[in-house]
Amino acid sequence: MNSFLTVAEQLPVGHPVKVYYQESALIQDLILDLYDCDPEEDFQKYFNIFNQLSTIEKRFKRKENQLFPYLEKHGWHGPSQGMWSFHDNLREQIRLLNTYNSEKNTVKITDNIPYLLEGIKRLLSIEDMRLFPNAMDLLSEDDWKEFHIGDEEIGWMLSEKPAPYPHIEETAYVHPSEDHSKRDLSFSLENTFHYDEGHMTPEQVNLLLRFLPVDITYVDENDKVIFYNRGDDRVFARSKGIIGREVRFCHPPKSVDMVLRIVEEFRAGTKDVAEFWFNFKERVIHIRYFAIRDNNKQYKGVIEMSQDITDIQKLEGQKRLLDWD
Repeated sequence: MNSFLTVAEQLPVGHPVKVYYQESALIQDLILDLYDCDPEEDFQKYFNIFNQLSTIEKRFKRKENQLFPYLEKHGWHGPSQGMWSFHDNLREQIRLLNTYNSEKNTVKITDNIPYLLEGIKRLLSIEDMRLFPNAMDLLSEDDWKEFHIGDEEIGWMLSEKPAPYPHIEETAYVHPSEDHSKRDLSFSLENTFHYDEGHMTPEQVNLLLRFLPVDITYVDENDKVIFYNRGDDRVFARSKGIIGREVRFCHPPKSVDMVLRIVEEFRAGTKDVAEFWFNFKERVIHIRYFAIRDNNKQYKGVIEMSQDITDIQKLEGQKRLLDWD
């Protein structure tokens, strides 16, 4: 069986595929260590190795959020479907083993750890034989050069952060809001604005805010209400008359002093969050206030968020399947 490793080793320092293979070497070492480790004899040693292997989640997320979208852009959608499902199966096995780890159930651990390890070995083989060779054929050099910042936001399994690619003597983190690199997108940018994490038209922004399942009110740095979202089922009524109104006049007298204290603490920089919950018309309401600051930490106002959490409080156990049928 021919391996793509020899090609990956020849790639420049920091190339994303070269980094994936450096991780692969670490994963294979951890797998061997787990095969050689007996949880019954030395649970702590097993547990430490298992936790290190569990950081494979970073690798999954980089593939799902970085590599797969680029492959889709070039017309290959298979990994976004089949391999992502493979990731989820391995995640489920890790969750199961973590349950046994918390109980120190070494019998169950010994029975189930081989399924995880063999699954990871199979995944590495598919990556080596198909994913990475095809990715190298499909993606351009400019594509690969765009990877490092996004990869860094997610992280790697490696103990040391890989060098940036292409290699430069010194690099600085660039926040997405300051990243103006030209990229080919699958949608039109006509009438859109560039936000921190993407592009939307004013209509899309309005729809997003309208359909959020929370009430939002934005009070600016001058204590004036400048925005509220108009949802179909608001917790508290709002009308256009509130726009431009001072926040002190938007609350009943019994609570205005508390609201003003929150605003002043936020403005002074001594606090960033305040929250309350109470019963209202037989519903449980959760209200949170967040200080808004710009990139220079200058105070820019307050966001008030209100949400009916009555039904959320009733949730128990897990629901992982769609029950529409």
